[in-house]
Amino acid sequence: MGRYDGMKGLVLGVANDHSIAWAIAKELLAEGASIGFSHLPDRPDDQRQRNRRRVALLTDNEPNAKFLVPMDVSSDEQIEAVMKKTQEEFGTIDFLIHSIAYAPLADLKGETTNCSRDGFRLAMETSAYSLLAVGRLSREILAQNASILTLTYFGGEKVVPGYNIMGVCKATLDACVKYMAFDLGPQGVRVNAISAGPLRTLAGRGAGVEDMLGLYQHMSPMGRNITHEEVGKSGAWLASRDSLGITGEILHVDAGYNIMGSPGRLLDLVPKQE
Repeated sequence: MGRYDGMKGLVLGVANDHSIAWAIAKELLAEGASIGFSHLPDRPDDQRQRNRRRVALLTDNEPNAKFLVPMDVSSDEQIEAVMKKTQEEFGTIDFLIHSIAYAPLADLKGETTNCSRDGFRLAMETSAYSLLAVGRLSREILAQNASILTLTYFGGEKVVPGYNIMGVCKATLDACVKYMAFDLGPQGVRVNAISAGPLRTLAGRGAGVEDMLGLYQHMSPMGRNITHEEVGKSGAWLASRDSLGITGEILHVDAGYNIMGSPGRLLDLVPKQE
């Protein structure tokens, strides 16, 4: 008997085996949950279908991974198609995991003030509005006490140099979590977010994760970085009925880094002044 036997859900936005969403899905699958997946659509000229293939390498070997379909969150029609497929497969679902964010590289790497209007619009629509769209278009298939879970980052709460416009998007996403929690509460649906510390992911490379790893290791109260498995277990818990009564929360899985008001033990590495 698995801890999550009988649960059914939808995971949106797995990119590869390093994705945080995959770490959460893997934990749920291992404990008996059945899951449908979406992937970023491939370009028409990509004969190798690289986006699909990267995710299929993970899901094809999982008997409880029931389907894999493309989805562009800028299209309500494509979101609706995925929800229809999910309804046909499961009827209703117990959890929905949203792991989708994007900003044009030129806008992400430049000063936030210099973000282009089109880049801002695209980043905000993809990284924040997509949660609202998915929440709205999934309402009919969300079971009583269902959980919606998204992935955020501390750069939406405090300034993290290099995170730039994505920090603005995550701040908006955090607000969306809280307002969605209010809207969907009467339906019994919970909406939460996980704010993970830096991990080596596809998205993390664009946000300078390598520079953050050393900082977190020295500043966090636990004196180390987190692992994919730790985030996976925390996410599975929030997605399940084990966390009933929790909604509108941002759960930090970062070895305590977010509580620090000073560099902490990092100061031990600074040469002492005579």
